[in-house]
Amino acid sequence: MGHASKRLVTNASRLPSVSTSHLPKFPPREALFLRDQEIPQPEFEPEVWASLQPPPPSALSAFASRIGLSSILSTTELIQQACTHSSFVAFHQHHYPSEPAPISNAQLATIGNSLMGLFATEHINATYPYLPTRVLKAAITAHVGSMTCASVANEMGSAPLLRWHRTPNTPNRPGILHPDALSSIPRAITALIYQKRSLLSARKFVHSYFLTREIDLRGMIKFRDPKAALLEMVAKFGAERPKSRLATVISIFLLLRETGRFSRAPVFVVGVFSGEDQLGEGFGSSLKMAEYRAAEDALLRVYLTRTPSHLVQLPTSTFSQNPGDIFRMAPEGEYIPPDLVASEIMYESSGKGRAAPGVTLQG
Repeated sequence: MGHASKRLVTNASRLPSVSTSHLPKFPPREALFLRDQEIPQPEFEPEVWASLQPPPPSALSAFASRIGLSSILSTTELIQQACTHSSFVAFHQHHYPSEPAPISNAQLATIGNSLMGLFATEHINATYPYLPTRVLKAAITAHVGSMTCASVANEMGSAPLLRWHRTPNTPNRPGILHPDALSSIPRAITALIYQKRSLLSARKFVHSYFLTREIDLRGMIKFRDPKAALLEMVAKFGAERPKSRLATVISIFLLLRETGRFSRAPVFVVGVFSGEDQLGEGFGSSLKMAEYRAAEDALLRVYLTRTPSHLVQLPTSTFSQNPGDIFRMAPEGEYIPPDLVASEIMYESSGKGRAAPGVTLQG
């Protein structure tokens, strides 16, 4: 035996033995054609047969270990339930009516979706206290929405374990696509962590996988008339009416910066002041453009004011860290509520109210 053959045998002997008892028999009985059968069998579809087979237990256990939840997802049945979408139940019963129906993650995904919305809402609201309501809703969707959950599930490596079935659109409900079914896995896992551990453990999981992602909040806000919106905001805070201090030669103390006024490519820098306080600054090839950007910068500076991470207080921190649900009697943790801030300009959250002049939402 040569050196290469000996090395191959040595490496093969070190590999762990994997049981093949979970593997389905192939070809299945329905794929065989018997000449003497009286009732012809329907045509065998290998894609449908493959989608009906459960994932191997080794893959389920590896998935739980990969995301660091092997102690919570302790059984393969629990992991398989978390990876089984509700659309798969009817699909399985249609092809195997005599077998018991698989357990789906429908209830777990509903609970997990509510928990993720709760964690995202309190985190964003505590981190950005001046954020307008509609932008807050958009930020929550960006953090824990369906597309984000599907992306996180892909990063976890749960796509091969998903059991689902595509359904078309109906008058009563929209169709189910692959991202919709895939997004149910992180939600179901969040609910399982809450049931097996505690609410704070579920919050830690959501913070680790979802809320630590950077979201571009500036791109979610766009102003049609930032000057009018700035006037209304300053009036709400009771500050002195703002004014733009343009770069001019006559008012030297009001000068910010300018270059190339009489050239083909001028640049003007404008500052917006309220009293002695500078609210914002903007530049542009014209004074009007610079004023627009300065007012927009002043609004964004207020709306995107961020609370330091060590000062962020979350209401769910009052719940117990012991295992169990939140409805049992347990000692409450300490919570210091932050100071209330002035409410934001009306952003027409319901779609029927009066929006502030020049304010809209992008994304």
